[in-house]
Amino acid sequence: MIEISPEVITVMMLGGVLVGVLTGFPLAIVIGAIALAAGYVVWGADVGLVFYKRLYDMVTSYILVACPLFIFMGNMLERSGITEKLYEALYLWLGGFRGGLAITTVLIGTIMAACVGIITASVTMLSLIALPSMIKRGYSKSLASGSVCAGGILGILIPPSIMLVIYGPMAELSVGKLFMAAFPAGFVLSGLYCGYIALRCLFQPDIAPGVPPEDRATVPFIQKTAMLVTSLVPPVLLIVAVLGTIFTGIATPTEASGVGAFTATLLALIYRRLSWQVLRETALATLKLCGMIMFIGIMAFCFTGVFLGAKCGFVVEDFILATPGGRWGAFALIMFVVFILGMFIDWLGIVFIMVPIVTPIVAALDFNPLWFAMMIIVNLQMSFLSPPFAYAIFICRGTAPPELEVTTADIIRGVIPFILLIMVAIGLFIAFPQVILWLPSVMIK
Repeated sequence: MIEISPEVITVMMLGGVLVGVLTGFPLAIVIGAIALAAGYVVWGADVGLVFYKRLYDMVTSYILVACPLFIFMGNMLERSGITEKLYEALYLWLGGFRGGLAITTVLIGTIMAACVGIITASVTMLSLIALPSMIKRGYSKSLASGSVCAGGILGILIPPSIMLVIYGPMAELSVGKLFMAAFPAGFVLSGLYCGYIALRCLFQPDIAPGVPPEDRATVPFIQKTAMLVTSLVPPVLLIVAVLGTIFTGIATPTEASGVGAFTATLLALIYRRLSWQVLRETALATLKLCGMIMFIGIMAFCFTGVFLGAKCGFVVEDFILATPGGRWGAFALIMFVVFILGMFIDWLGIVFIMVPIVTPIVAALDFNPLWFAMMIIVNLQMSFLSPPFAYAIFICRGTAPPELEVTTADIIRGVIPFILLIMVAIGLFIAFPQVILWLPSVMIK
């Protein structure tokens, strides 16, 4: 063991993460290596016991059992054909308005967010279904791709969200309460997105022309209504099966994840999309994503164990509390750090590393823990849209059909207004915290 002050260890560990990420090495390997080296300096060979305990606590966490089941549900739903039916129905209703297809895209993203829970599936579905429809009808590539990315990332905010399932145990918060708080936050963002699209298309009609009636085909009102209702039945059924059982207290989030996985499989069977190949692909996709989440989670859990055990948490707390501007200055600093990290690090790393460090500071700042958690979660929405990491941008770019000739520059131009809208939403939640806190207070005592 070597006698080193907590301040020096703090700089070494946090600086090491930044340098390691910039080298291009996988995040899990970077933080795991830094934790092992720092732990050896502090405790010598006893660091192995710290790693063992943290690993054991992680893999035996009951709530994290929901992760693979919700991921399986989202992957199965992606292959079920539900999204195509819903898009076709909303297309008939909104396609004739300027910007109607872009608004439809955001609405589809909002509805599917309550069914999928992972942005990979949401952005992929919208890129394959909505993006070609918009661009072929004269929509601006930037507006079309921005709508796809913004609508798709709602899946990581609106329950059942993998981010919420993981965030809860890290912050020692009820996942059920996080689910309740995330609903109004997600709907506010969706409303801001739709409002922005409508207003912009009102002043710039050439970027999103209405679809001509002959292209939409004349469908009687009753038939359009029937199509919309029938297309909404499967997602509503899944939402009731998962979130309804949680809200009514019938099941915990972990138990509801099993119900959701079964219901998504049943819907794929009803839509005649279920086959051995689909089941195999869904299981493999779930295994790969869960493996990545657990690997990052275990290494990050070990990192925070060493970080807090070496009393580095007190160093960070003292630094944040000394920020000019009091509690709101400290809050602004935390939000800024999370935003900057989101440009370089996967959201998993931010949640696993940052949340255990900043959560104890919430009490010192006298913020409501649930409200504070939702501020971080909404902030992380920007991480999917902010280059150079920008998860959603690369998913959209990679899955967009080549014949559309959508470039990365087109997508970046398209997502910038939505990043600003997320900042507006954060301002609204600061000014009106009850938007987030009212529903949890009513639904969960």
